[in-house]
Amino acid sequence: MSTTSPQPSPPFHGGEEENTPSNLPDRPVERLFPFVMKTRGLLVGRDTLRANKSKLHFVLIASDIAEASREEVLKDFSHYPVVQHFTAADLEKFFHVKGAKAVGFAKSGLAQSIYAELKAFRLNKPANVPTPPGPAKQPSAPVMPSESP
Repeated sequence: MSTTSPQPSPPFHGGEEENTPSNLPDRPVERLFPFVMKTRGLLVGRDTLRANKSKLHFVLIASDIAEASREEVLKDFSHYPVVQHFTAADLEKFFHVKGAKAVGFAKSGLAQSIYAELKAFRLNKPANVPTPPGPAKQPSAPVMPSESP
């Protein structure tokens, strides 16, 4: 039996709180990038991204991408989260891809974790998908007392 008292758990930061630069996690998201390379979960270049939309979780574009290219990515991937962060040199350093200004992350738990930490830098808003109306409630007929013989 241990005589040490249990350590208090770290405070929970739920999904409702938005990540802003003031409340980003202490650990940098870059710590997860080597695992993306190991799992082959990185899609490099706009043409590759277009060809693999069914596998795509989100798109990361460089902060130094040309404005016309940025608009093209936003238009082509309007149904996917598009995040703008890091420079092309950073992407080269992290992912060993020369000159890439747009990379995508294949659907996975790892991609979800990375996106959660980069969510504050998302450019496009999620599409408002209207919820279908529920079944119409039929007014209940008044209950008539039955006559007993």
